[in-house]
Amino acid sequence: MTAPVVYAAGGVVWRVVDGKLRILLVHRTKYRDASLPKGKVDPGETLPETAVREIQEETGIRVSLGVHVGISHYRLPSSREKIVHYWAAEATDAAVKASTFVPNKEIAGLEWVSPKKALKRLSYPVDVDIVEKFRAKLDQGALRTFPLVILRHGKAISRDDFEGASDAERPLAPRGRRQSQELVGPLLAFGVRKIISSPSLRCTSTVRPLAAASGGKVHLEPAISQDAWEEGRADARRVVGERVRARRPALLCSHGPVLPDIVAELALATGSIPGSYLGSVSALDTGEFSVVHLSTGNPGSGIVATEKHDSGV
Repeated sequence: MTAPVVYAAGGVVWRVVDGKLRILLVHRTKYRDASLPKGKVDPGETLPETAVREIQEETGIRVSLGVHVGISHYRLPSSREKIVHYWAAEATDAAVKASTFVPNKEIAGLEWVSPKKALKRLSYPVDVDIVEKFRAKLDQGALRTFPLVILRHGKAISRDDFEGASDAERPLAPRGRRQSQELVGPLLAFGVRKIISSPSLRCTSTVRPLAAASGGKVHLEPAISQDAWEEGRADARRVVGERVRARRPALLCSHGPVLPDIVAELALATGSIPGSYLGSVSALDTGEFSVVHLSTGNPGSGIVATEKHDSGV
């Protein structure tokens, strides 16, 4: 029988110091090596959650994830395959100053180095490959980004089982309520704070746990509701335009039929080249979300990257 795969996640943590970009290496106590911060997925955890948690545990720095950089594959001494996902993650000055790191039995020290120097410092070829991919993102101007997250509400009870007068009042099913809780960690991993939701109960119930965890507020937006879409009153163009101009992380929670319009408007607002990837971004099951990364400096330069996730439930 094939041994189960070990999944892990981490990041290429970066900052700009005196106008020069530096990335963070961790020097491990036991192995006396230099690597990128990473660690194994805990039970019930998503990969983005793991990346943020492991970076903070190993470096003391709390980050939000940027674009996905790459995946490394290698065999452990036990012959099990290990797969590690990496995201770029900017360390803000405030986060660095708030770091709680002290040398410990796992990490002996931290080192900020140029990407070029990192290639010589790192102990393993798989880490070197990830830094090379990071350098390619840097050359493409794809590092300083902000995410717009498109979320389809959690699983609701069926129309046949709902006795209310208005479909907008149809509540979440037990699975949807579990999804609403499990979505909190992965959404926070991308730094989501601004929460914009269709007024439908199944949407607002999906994002309320996130609002409670982040200390934010749910902003109701009838223009992305299913009722407005069905009646020809939807206005995804205005909603998306406002978020692109704001250049800050935001979440739009809406309905399956409305999502293609939201994504189409996002492509138009950013001058993105059409492609099949746009269909993938909007083709979400209940409780799934897509992260669309846009350039902070020039959002009109097109979508930088996309990725899709679910709540894990």
